[in-house]
Amino acid sequence: MHTVALVVYPQFQALSLSVGSVFECANLLHGEPVYGFALVSETGGPVLSSQGFSVNTEALSLAGYDTIIVSGYLELGEPSPELLTCLSSVSPQSRRIASLCTGVFVLAEAGLLEGKRATTHWLHVPEFKKRHPTVRIDDDRLFVVDGQIWTGAGMSAGVDLALAMVENDLGPDLARRVARKLVIAQRRGAEQSQLSALLEIDPKSDRVQLAMAYARENLRSDLSVEALAEVARLSPRQFSRVFREETGKTPAKAVESLRLEAARVMMETSRHPVEVIARETGFGDRERMRQAFLRAYGKPPQLMRDELYKTASGAG
Repeated sequence: MHTVALVVYPQFQALSLSVGSVFECANLLHGEPVYGFALVSETGGPVLSSQGFSVNTEALSLAGYDTIIVSGYLELGEPSPELLTCLSSVSPQSRRIASLCTGVFVLAEAGLLEGKRATTHWLHVPEFKKRHPTVRIDDDRLFVVDGQIWTGAGMSAGVDLALAMVENDLGPDLARRVARKLVIAQRRGAEQSQLSALLEIDPKSDRVQLAMAYARENLRSDLSVEALAEVARLSPRQFSRVFREETGKTPAKAVESLRLEAARVMMETSRHPVEVIARETGFGDRERMRQAFLRAYGKPPQLMRDELYKTASGAG
């Protein structure tokens, strides 16, 4: 059985607890227990969360666990020397050491990230670089896997991180079933940006939001200004004007961003040929998608796919 320990400490962010649901559902859908899940702390006993409620914990065992996940906290603080010593001692006995959001600071203080790639919430990247200049921090990845070390960005990315662990342990089919069970609309892979294209576009009015939601769900369809204006119940001229005022982008540029994001997800989660991905995400053909990738990322889709596979192969 894979033993998973979520390490909490006073004022930990309560959203950290959501990772437990991934392993719970994996047990349920697998048909037999595969994961043992425990809340642990430096000394055991009740630990107060940032939202004012306490959770009961076991003392962190120096015998180690298959997977250790260090929770995050809202305000950057200083972990206790005792906790850092415990983590340093237990890490050689554990297959995976992970952090959620600001939990990466705890791993770094424990000396577990020297020379490693890692990530954290984009908001905390400048402070992390200042404190830990020898760690190769990636400021726009949802999560990063470097050998034994797994680090996640924001707190909600903990679910994506846990799903990736299930996939690594038990295969992509079970991970997809767990995602469906948890009503996760889209599984996000390691190389996905922390900010989604729709959040970046950030439409304000209901009509423009409706048009963008339609575009995201119908990438293969005609998403011209005329088609989107019809969804928004505006004239094409009104729609273009309102769209630019609200987002600072043209509708065509926004649609391209949605298609790029969808194409990157397909490259991470499938082995479909580039031609199929181009068709399914609305680019139509390989060359149009290639040109869009060069504009956005400075590299063609095939090169990005090769880099994704190299990253995935390191997720032992």
